[in-house]
Amino acid sequence: MEIFNCLILRSAKWGIALSDRQNHFADKIRIFDTTLRDGEQTPGVSLTPEKKVLIAKKLDELGVDIIEAGFAAASEGEMKAIKLITKENLRAEICSFARGVKDDIDAALKCDVDSVFLVIPASDIQIKSKFKRSREEVLKITERFVEYAKDHGLIVEFGPEDATRSDMSFLKEIIKTALSAGADRITPPDTVGILTPERAYNFFLELRQSFPGVVFGVHCHDDFGLASANTLAALRAGAEVAHVTVNGLGERAGNAPLEEVVMSLKLQYNVNTSIRTELLYETSLLVSRLTGIPVQPNKAIVGENAFTHESGIHTHAILVDPSTYEAIMPEMVGRVRRLVVGKHAGAHGIRAALMEMGINPTEEQLKEIFRRVKEIGDKGKRVTDADLRAIAEEVIGVSSAQQIMLEELTVITGNRVTPTASVRLKISNNVITEAATGVGPVDAAMNAIRKAIFAVEPIHLEEYNVKAITGGTDAVVEVIVKLRKGDKIVTAMGVHEDIVMASVNAMMRGINILMGNKFTSSVRRTEGL
Repeated sequence: MEIFNCLILRSAKWGIALSDRQNHFADKIRIFDTTLRDGEQTPGVSLTPEKKVLIAKKLDELGVDIIEAGFAAASEGEMKAIKLITKENLRAEICSFARGVKDDIDAALKCDVDSVFLVIPASDIQIKSKFKRSREEVLKITERFVEYAKDHGLIVEFGPEDATRSDMSFLKEIIKTALSAGADRITPPDTVGILTPERAYNFFLELRQSFPGVVFGVHCHDDFGLASANTLAALRAGAEVAHVTVNGLGERAGNAPLEEVVMSLKLQYNVNTSIRTELLYETSLLVSRLTGIPVQPNKAIVGENAFTHESGIHTHAILVDPSTYEAIMPEMVGRVRRLVVGKHAGAHGIRAALMEMGINPTEEQLKEIFRRVKEIGDKGKRVTDADLRAIAEEVIGVSSAQQIMLEELTVITGNRVTPTASVRLKISNNVITEAATGVGPVDAAMNAIRKAIFAVEPIHLEEYNVKAITGGTDAVVEVIVKLRKGDKIVTAMGVHEDIVMASVNAMMRGINILMGNKFTSSVRRTEGL
């Protein structure tokens, strides 16, 4: 931690991270996670009640203070999901979104939530174009429904929608009305993400000075890519509650990412939250898997490349002192450092990657491995962990003593049958046979292999990517998989005219790397319709 405090002091000295504005951070900053409401509004995302419960439990384990579980009045399924979450008796406060409508608040009450995020338009464009009411009517609606929610025992977090485009005098009037009616917290949303960090700071500082002692929250959208910066600026101005989503999910460009806000607070400003940062990555993976929205590789904190190094200059320095090219220790967020090989790799990085595989080449052998890796990279091809191992073993002239072999694969698919696959694997002198179903032949085959391997080692498929190398229905297919065993992650590639076999080959190559074995191809395949 000492090195990071040093970094903060240097930033302050150079005027890089901290401006001349004062820090007014609250003694306790609460994290309000809206992944299950605003995050689910990401185009293409629709979570079942069961998936929502899984995410809510993970958010609670992560340490989130307030979980916005959804919008109770939206549908029967949404109400069911929120009811299931409240029955879990989680540590976090459970909240439902609500508009200034009696039915919305009644739906939230039926779910036994602790609080509502009551959102009512505050900007003239929202009041006239969407709400089709007058300012006077909006004030009456605000008073009526804040009182109604409070009279029924709910904590009320009032959100004057589109606050950052509203007239400041009217915004203060609607906030005053909400507070007089009993609102507990005020969160003026930056609904279309038009704030800048400077404006965010001034905006929230003015509101805090106008309403001393009131708890303010900040809810930022990422339309200009400034949601994290604006959230931090608002917190610096004294806002006490940060609205965030895992992986920055949300409609349009998304919301402020939980992981970015929390880690920036911790390491840039030395402000702690209740979040267990070592669980950030696994939470990100869970949300990505259940929503079906992949995390971009270069995403801060949780992206695959966030702690991955290829450049020879970088990897050499990283091996000597990780802080040379890492401002965050990967272990702090549940990650591990990865050194990958490719066009920009250096000899030190290649040797380190090989040593992780238990391969220790001589200097001459390393030079030849280095040359071959560069040659592949110069052709525009990706060098996977399985490729590196194969190159190294060929140069050294050895092969792994133990081999996991796929002896047989049978896949049955068709329009009236559930895709089913059976596999027979040979591991040393043992033969394991397993079968599994899937949503398609590829999924069935992968499930069968994982089921067979899981009896020996718990190996997880983290990522699956496929592309056609050539055109036509007989295209050659390239599949790249990322597999994990514990904290060890490897990548492997399979190429074949048959997408099932390309997938299986990639899977087997990766498994053999993780298990310390080289894949030997010995496959017979039959397929039924």
